[in-house]
Amino acid sequence: MKLQPADEKAVKKFKKKHKVALCLSGGGTRGFSYIGAFKAFEDYNIEFDAIAGTSAGSLFGALYASGLKYEDMYKLTYGIKDKDFRHSKLGFLPSGLDGLQNIIKRVMPVSRIEQLKIPYFAVAVDLKSGKEIHFSTGELSKVIAGSCAIPGVFLPVKYKNMTLVDGGVTNNIPADVLRDEGYDYIVTIDCNCTRGSGTNSENLVTQFRTSIGIMMANNSKNGKILSDIVICPDLKRFKSLKINGKNDMIKEGYRATVEKMPEIIKLFTGKLKK
Repeated sequence: MKLQPADEKAVKKFKKKHKVALCLSGGGTRGFSYIGAFKAFEDYNIEFDAIAGTSAGSLFGALYASGLKYEDMYKLTYGIKDKDFRHSKLGFLPSGLDGLQNIIKRVMPVSRIEQLKIPYFAVAVDLKSGKEIHFSTGELSKVIAGSCAIPGVFLPVKYKNMTLVDGGVTNNIPADVLRDEGYDYIVTIDCNCTRGSGTNSENLVTQFRTSIGIMMANNSKNGKILSDIVICPDLKRFKSLKINGKNDMIKEGYRATVEKMPEIIKLFTGKLKK
């Protein structure tokens, strides 16, 4: 899929003055939009010093941190089906994440977090301790699957002595993780800006999922406050558990990121006035 920068003249090398990190929110399959954002970063010579992600953000963030380029990531989307992520024969029962773990093992050039090219942090929650866990080392397939294990949709992931579920339970936009690590500025992409919308449905499963969305919307507020730039692709028309429209999601991620590119470049060069 061919994408072109909105402004060819803006694509040039610039002198970087600050340590800038990238934060990626959760959002299910809307995370395909991150591939378009990464293409925009390539086109404009943007190189981040670290990346943190929750749920879908941890998955696509790991691809970015591994050094894979846009074309490689886009090719990886070929042949991916809904059942690769959710395969429960009964729609109201949560699915295991073995399929996602297998995909990660197949497509990632490395198997452990500490082998990634860019410092990377994945956020999950351990049900045993009740604590939010920030992984900067460990087995990629297990950690990412645990970070993506939305309660009620996917089964928790056992890893070491932990029982992991989606990091969005406590921290859906983990900008604080990057602040605590000492990075100067943070660019956040929120691929699910409309999370927290209510529902008129009387269906118990729908009500439960809506409740989870409202919870994640509230714990996303602090992450946005701690971010210097927030990119919000318009992805409301896409379902967060379906891959239909992934090409359009990628295009929208690209568009939304290019729109913010003048601010992002100023952030890197120290010229953005706060």
